[in-house]
Amino acid sequence: MDTKFIGKKSAAAGGWGALKSCGKQLLQSGMPISGARTMLKANQPDGFDCPGCAWGDPEHGSSFEFCENGVKAVAWEATEKRATPAFFAEKTVSQLRQLTDYELELNGRLTHPMRYDAVSDRYLPVAWKDAFAEIGSILTGLDNPNRAEFYTSGRASNEAAFLYQLFVRVYGTNNFPDCSNMCHEASGIAMRQAVGVGKGTVLLGDFEEADAIFVIGQNPGTNHPRMLGDLRRAAIRGARVVVFNPIRERGLERFSDPQDKIEMLKGGSTDIASLYLQPQLGGDMAAVRGMAKAVLATEDAAVAAGLPSVLDHAFLAEHCAGFAEYRAAVEATSWADIEDQSGLSRQEIERAADVYINAERVICTWAMGVTQHLHSVATIREIANFMFLRGNIGRPGAGLCPVRGHSNVQGDRTVGINEKPSDDFLDALEKHFRFAVPREHGHNVLAAIGAMLDGSAEAFIGLGGNFARATPDSALVEKALRRLKLTVHIATKPNHSHLMPGETAFILPCLGRTEMDLNTAGNSQLVSVEDSMSMVHGSAGINRPASPHLLSEVAIIAGIAQATVGSDVVGWAELADDHDRIRDHIEATIPGFENYNARLRKPRGFHLRNTAAHREWDTPAGKASFSCEALPDETVHQRARKGEGRFALQTFRSHDQYNTTVYGLDDRYRGVYGERQVIFIHPADLKAMNAEAGDRVDVVGEHDDGIERIAENFRFVPYDIPRGSIAGYYPELNVLVPLGSAGRESDTPTSKSIMVSFRRRQAA
Repeated sequence: MDTKFIGKKSAAAGGWGALKSCGKQLLQSGMPISGARTMLKANQPDGFDCPGCAWGDPEHGSSFEFCENGVKAVAWEATEKRATPAFFAEKTVSQLRQLTDYELELNGRLTHPMRYDAVSDRYLPVAWKDAFAEIGSILTGLDNPNRAEFYTSGRASNEAAFLYQLFVRVYGTNNFPDCSNMCHEASGIAMRQAVGVGKGTVLLGDFEEADAIFVIGQNPGTNHPRMLGDLRRAAIRGARVVVFNPIRERGLERFSDPQDKIEMLKGGSTDIASLYLQPQLGGDMAAVRGMAKAVLATEDAAVAAGLPSVLDHAFLAEHCAGFAEYRAAVEATSWADIEDQSGLSRQEIERAADVYINAERVICTWAMGVTQHLHSVATIREIANFMFLRGNIGRPGAGLCPVRGHSNVQGDRTVGINEKPSDDFLDALEKHFRFAVPREHGHNVLAAIGAMLDGSAEAFIGLGGNFARATPDSALVEKALRRLKLTVHIATKPNHSHLMPGETAFILPCLGRTEMDLNTAGNSQLVSVEDSMSMVHGSAGINRPASPHLLSEVAIIAGIAQATVGSDVVGWAELADDHDRIRDHIEATIPGFENYNARLRKPRGFHLRNTAAHREWDTPAGKASFSCEALPDETVHQRARKGEGRFALQTFRSHDQYNTTVYGLDDRYRGVYGERQVIFIHPADLKAMNAEAGDRVDVVGEHDDGIERIAENFRFVPYDIPRGSIAGYYPELNVLVPLGSAGRESDTPTSKSIMVSFRRRQAA
């Protein structure tokens, strides 16, 4: 049996392995020296904001504010390789489609605007003015603006995103399918219901004061490694870190900080998790409900014994609504149901609750392990309930912290990328720009795909990202894109979405985050982004553009807008040439951006005020609001065990990728090398199937909608994961995620709740 792809896992996250990986990535870029110099400007006041994750920057930064992921992202962008018109002339689109995501993006940076020629099945060069004119002609030729979809990736700057939403609303629609729809949509919805703000309530400095940090459904070591430095410092000073994650993740176990010289020289590492619990997929809500039940039981015992109260009664009385109803719901939930649904024992859950009870200040963080389930909104409401019990919101060292993925996914939503905009925001746009703003709610990602499939959408413009590979039900999405009249992709490198052209299709190459954007006067343009802590930072590229034919995202949006809606309402060219003017418009229409240009130019930027962090609750009750929802009737792992040979699957990233971008084929934290088509599974489940490590299977989706979904030729990797639960990488497994399965209220694809079975393959 071939198991050469299964090797030794890293002893700890970070350390020499991270440094070696950084060196490898810089060498592969072909620009190791300039790449290293570029990294010194990452997340610095006079440099660029890292195009990777949205973790916050410290108020007083060091000389090095980047991580392995940041090096990969910058090396990927700053590569010497170029995907020129000659690259597209060598192969047809059909031939390029046979390449893997990794192989395709290895060809480097796009250099020229390209237009698809259906006769030759190739992309050919096109002049910018001709591309803009044809795109504008097709958009204005649609019989209804709602027949166009305008997608946004989280890499877009505040300026690009604001200009994009302004153009689209002048055009006449609120169709904004957005990467937020596929990740933290549930966080925003649940937190607005609970505390009145859809963003985290903590600052980075709060991690220095917390006595306990609960990390739920999150893998910082791969997804936002700089967070590990803050968790490490917290652990060293004695804070308890409690982890809820079905799979053992190295970064949450041990971390060796590459900036700690002594630790590096001694080959040491720091334990991160004080307590590591592995719930079943979808079991997080039950686990948190169990902790709340244990807290309330401890409170009752304390009252009976005449001991100090466990609950923060002053906070509950002054700031909360619905506590009595919530307490009744908790008491009505049996330990048997909690244990069965969570996959954890009562004793394990009570140990976690004890950490909470004995901590004065608690932060709770989470990511897509929580948000990509059917009951994700209810789970996040339960997390908020739990934090209310001891007043752990709105004071130093405590709060709610949803950790966003891409570097400006939060900022894009702040400046208007929202298919369901508030009336206040639309009123402000209408008053300031003096045009009739569309009021009808638009399409999110799943609705946009549905509209493409049924023919009610005819055009798609993607501001960054790789829509076809990021979305669920890959085969259906490819079909949806290829039936459109127009597809436009604004991008830095070729990706698979470009290979699913509509009747007319364009690839428009843009500047990267690290590259200088010079206006007509030769001055470098500044953009801004917002991190997970609501800090707004300036970002200015320092490298020469990969090609003289590149335009900034702002300039491309302005060019399309000018060709589509003209300049009667907005002077697009003037805004593209002076980003300060865009920020003036943001300041005039969005609260919190007063003196935007001046504050942005201060070191480390500025903070957007969070009302919940000040215990001001913009909820219908005017208070922090408990939810008393019952546990789900059934989670994915409970359904799966009813059928023989069925498993609950979650998709996640390997350590050598970020979102849909694959930097390499190794996942050293999980001990997998040179292979991506793998399934992580408990050894006992392998034995029960008479299977072994390395065996090849097809993974078959078990969604009951009559559509056959198969991911072919995957290999087993034995791993520490609960029995009945399995895991594997996206985008390869996105083909199994049904469009028809989405989170209640959030409409987020349930990429962590997929029921599957296996079909054995013959050895090659």
